[in-house]
Amino acid sequence: MTASRSFPNRQRLLGPETAAVLITPRLSLRRPRLADAADFFAYAREEAVARYVLWDSHRHMRDSRQALRAILARSKSQGAETFAICLKKSDSLIGTIGPVWLDWGNLSCEVGFSLGRPYWGQGLMTEALEAFLRHAFYDLGLNRVEGQYDLLNPASGRVMAKAGMIREGELRQRLYYKGRYADVGLYAAIRETWPQNS
Repeated sequence: MTASRSFPNRQRLLGPETAAVLITPRLSLRRPRLADAADFFAYAREEAVARYVLWDSHRHMRDSRQALRAILARSKSQGAETFAICLKKSDSLIGTIGPVWLDWGNLSCEVGFSLGRPYWGQGLMTEALEAFLRHAFYDLGLNRVEGQYDLLNPASGRVMAKAGMIREGELRQRLYYKGRYADVGLYAAIRETWPQNS
């Protein structure tokens, strides 16, 4: 429907010297590193963390290394970062956030995120999502960011709402994963109205 657009300033966004780092009061969002594998494994092996994401819990450290390689490759191919969520005081990876898919032609993406269980319920994911939305709209120039969540995991929807995203509805049996069809809720933020919604 629309003409394909190239990545905006791809080298600026993904060059090793100029990789984006997003700073919030408690967090630093930076490019993941293979050296993060132990921290990644520490939370990604938990069934509770993996229950409502598209990936399975990690059984071995090699699963975490492989996942990090895939994240870095996807970031390069999409022209936009998936970030390691780190506590500012330690720089240890406690979660990830970034585009599940990115459509440069329509300047839109879907955001996905995960967070280690010890950090749930502290507002950290909302803080990270607000930083990602700011980056998506004002650094990448996107117009729309959407997020989907399994309706059995309402906490994820609350994160999106607190970050200023607007609920757009439900998609019945939208995903098949973990042996079942899942109904999902859909939230989105539009550049011209965010963050006034929050």
